[in-house]
Amino acid sequence: MEVESFVSKSLELLREEREAELAETRSLQENASLKDLQRKGVCLLKLHVASERTSLYGRLLVVFEPRKHVASSTLPSNSFSPGDIVGVYDTAGISAASQLGTGVVTRVTQSAVSVAFDESHDGLGLDGEALYNLLKLANDVTYKRLKNALTALNNYRAGVASSLINLFFGSSQPGTPLQSSDVEFFNPDLDESQREAVSFALSQREVAIIHGPPGTGKTTTVVEIILQAVRRGLKVLCCAPSNVAVDNLLERLVGGKARVLRLGHPARLLEAAHKHSLEAALAHGDGASIVADIRSDIDKALAKMKRVRDKGERSQLRAEVRELRRELAGREEAAMRQTLKGADVMLATNTGASDDGPLKVLPAEHFDLLVIDECGQALEGSCWIPLLRARRCVLAGDHQQLPPVVKSPAAASKGLGLSLMERLIQALGGGVVRMLTVQYRMNAGIMCWASEQMYQGRLSAHGSVEGHLLRDLAGVSSAEETDTPLFLIDTAGCGLCEMEAADEQSRGNEGEADVVAMHVEALTKAGVKARDIAVIAPYNLQVELLRQRLSQKHPELEIKSVDGFQGREKEAVVLSLVRSNRKGEVGFLAEDRRINVAVTRARRHLAVVCDSQTVRHHAFLRSLVDYLAEHGEVRTAFEYLEHAVPQNYSRDQETGRNKEARTQGKKRETERRKVSEKRSPAVDRPPASCTGSDRVSHPTLEGQTKVREEELKEQLLGFMEDPERSRLDFPASLSARDRLLVHQIAEELGLSHKSAGTGRERRITVTRATHKEKEEEEEEAPAEVTPPEPPQADPEEHLQEETRAAIQVDLKTLHLERMKREQAKREEKAKQRKDPEVAAQSKTCKKAKHANKGNLFIGSELFWTGMGCKLCSFIDLEVMWCNELEANDVSPPPQGKSSIKTVVPPDEDDFDTLIDAVVKAESVCGFGKCKAGVQTLGQLCPFCNRLYCLSHHIPEVHGCGGQAKAETRRRISREGVLYAGSGPKDKSMEPSKKAYLQRKLDSKLKDLANQRKTKPREKEQ
Repeated sequence: MEVESFVSKSLELLREEREAELAETRSLQENASLKDLQRKGVCLLKLHVASERTSLYGRLLVVFEPRKHVASSTLPSNSFSPGDIVGVYDTAGISAASQLGTGVVTRVTQSAVSVAFDESHDGLGLDGEALYNLLKLANDVTYKRLKNALTALNNYRAGVASSLINLFFGSSQPGTPLQSSDVEFFNPDLDESQREAVSFALSQREVAIIHGPPGTGKTTTVVEIILQAVRRGLKVLCCAPSNVAVDNLLERLVGGKARVLRLGHPARLLEAAHKHSLEAALAHGDGASIVADIRSDIDKALAKMKRVRDKGERSQLRAEVRELRRELAGREEAAMRQTLKGADVMLATNTGASDDGPLKVLPAEHFDLLVIDECGQALEGSCWIPLLRARRCVLAGDHQQLPPVVKSPAAASKGLGLSLMERLIQALGGGVVRMLTVQYRMNAGIMCWASEQMYQGRLSAHGSVEGHLLRDLAGVSSAEETDTPLFLIDTAGCGLCEMEAADEQSRGNEGEADVVAMHVEALTKAGVKARDIAVIAPYNLQVELLRQRLSQKHPELEIKSVDGFQGREKEAVVLSLVRSNRKGEVGFLAEDRRINVAVTRARRHLAVVCDSQTVRHHAFLRSLVDYLAEHGEVRTAFEYLEHAVPQNYSRDQETGRNKEARTQGKKRETERRKVSEKRSPAVDRPPASCTGSDRVSHPTLEGQTKVREEELKEQLLGFMEDPERSRLDFPASLSARDRLLVHQIAEELGLSHKSAGTGRERRITVTRATHKEKEEEEEEAPAEVTPPEPPQADPEEHLQEETRAAIQVDLKTLHLERMKREQAKREEKAKQRKDPEVAAQSKTCKKAKHANKGNLFIGSELFWTGMGCKLCSFIDLEVMWCNELEANDVSPPPQGKSSIKTVVPPDEDDFDTLIDAVVKAESVCGFGKCKAGVQTLGQLCPFCNRLYCLSHHIPEVHGCGGQAKAETRRRISREGVLYAGSGPKDKSMEPSKKAYLQRKLDSKLKDLANQRKTKPREKEQ
């Protein structure tokens, strides 16, 4: 690749990226409402000033928090991070007229944002009682620096970076290694791969690439390289794409013997880095007092200039100010040059090393070695800013994690997202790369999948972390959650579908959020501290849902997006994948590197909550689900959520295929036996090293799963066909994968399934759902209501048998069944007319008509059917207890089901009468046994969408009180009012404060009046 073509292409892609960024910002400000901006994470609304103080070398530091009267003091999910430029606006909006100032974000927590301003307190004029909005602003400084660096690269002819430029663009090959003596390591605990990487980096003439997968000690290795270079008398420049990465390097270098200096805006530095910053060094330098005196003289001269009326004297003062400023600039530059030359290691961001910064006072050949950390996350254009100052360079990072952030999809597809590190590995090959292979973070079970999928199985777990678990932490008890490093919580078939925001970008999943909250609760009950747990999700909307459920109860719990958690780690990580849909769409979960980042954040415990039926449509995600099912503990959402409503599975249905399934099972009997013999306890726990033959073969695993599924299905079908068996107990020897299959197949067949026990004693019990319901009704009904045995077979018994075997019934099948029942009814009526005894028996007690119930799936609707002479049903998951319960002397519903009503249609139990009965039930009050009509006077509840009479329409009366309270809290938080129509909060100024300001104004006016001189009178002629 030629330099000219690379520069022209990069400048064009940068221009597209800049236009996309500006267009997005402009579109948000012009078209999106303030609430939409907050939901997108770029705006924070209605914050008040919690505190103000002077800090950061005279800058004003303001802490913004949510309003005091809001129930939750947690900030909404946002993308604010230290170093972002934000604008402060009043509540009138985000227009230029309402902007009060701009500042730099210094710190972001879940409850506050700290912003540093260059303006003084009086100039900014923030009111402690007022509310303000914060909005992220586009920063054009970075774009200008990237453009200037690429232009300088195109015009570069001769200098210290010539050899690097020729090598990186294919004009030359890597030079022969330097002769290096034996290295005496500062850190004696380095492993063999780290020692080899250090020696390799010190011996390379142009470039060395250190590939550090998660947890392999990349930063430790880079710090050792820097200290070894300083020992050899080299001047080192350390850069990284973010301030956080630079401060992380600084923290590790401070303990060494090197003299370090941190460049950059003080507001963007961590507090621990301030004492090593350039501003701190200049403030404590030898010439600091002289510089302060010169500044004082300038201020005095400017103040005197305002009072002087004589033009000659004003001109003299102006010249004095120019001279003082010239002297100040010279002294500051001399002090800066002296401070910079005295440092062994200088640290800055890639863009902070530009020529318009402090480094402009140093010659171009000052640095001997450049180290760029996290190079895989940096735009190549930003790397060329410091590269033009370097003779040699070391690039460290992991190109298998998230790439550089690019907002323009077109620019990303054309190559703007390709990092310099990844491009050089593709161009130069492994000759310039050394990979770290021993990781010190993850349990071997968590590590092996990432090693196999992303790192060619080369990673191995250090002995200190190979088998560590949550139960090994102080104060943590032994439980199933703390004894297992891998957890898969499958929501397939549980009705926990995803939802999407109005902009069709961010997505959430309420059901998964509930499951995550319950799993976190189980971890904390076992003794795991909330600060040791991280909950991450790929979508901001899901992060917001998780914070609503967890932040108030566990304020130390960290809840972030996957992108925002890169570079971090926690003892336990709970990952919610969100996506659950019939089409199998996974969205940007298809980015393999994003999933790699999410999984490798965990040290001792990883729990993944997902819909396996959806994510299996993507090969990389399918490999993760298969690995978790094979090596971890598997649960379904049914074990967490009792109210989960089962959905139809996408796998093949059982209608008319039971005999075929049994036949296929017999044909594969020999194969199943072979598979069973190959299963061994070693499968439950992966080895510490995932190399060679230990790799998982996913196609074979998928075949084993299908065979095992057929075997378990055959057992359950045999149980259903045996009327003498009421329950089926599976042994505790079932693997986690087999237990998951049992849950799924039992749910498909309409059987009740329950897990009991913990650890290796966990077992599954399957019972008949209809039999259980019958027993519950018989226990709760009065003795005299017990229905007698029907004297003869009823046509509905045929429907009951069909319901047990069928999972889905299409409309054609339903129509055929209906025609059969109608024909049977006509025949039955004819018999009754002919035989008086049969007619008398058919009029026996109506109480038998609710004795037996079963389940029937029709499309996506679930019907509950009564198998007596009447049909009790519910449509679209809304269940209604019968209006004729009292008339028929049927016992009330069991405890916990008092809000349910059932529709009992007339004796004509076909589908039309079923619909008519439901419509009839909607015309009466939906509360309990109330029979008041609601067609003329009725109130629709906005929470349960049911009609109630005027006596029961209040949410607290009919059972929606909790939802009404939650909605009221949201309205107060959103609108700032106590109740609808109460009006906005009184923002008028307090009388005492108003009087104080009036006195201050009067005093100021009096001083100005005293300073005013009287105009001399003209002499009389």
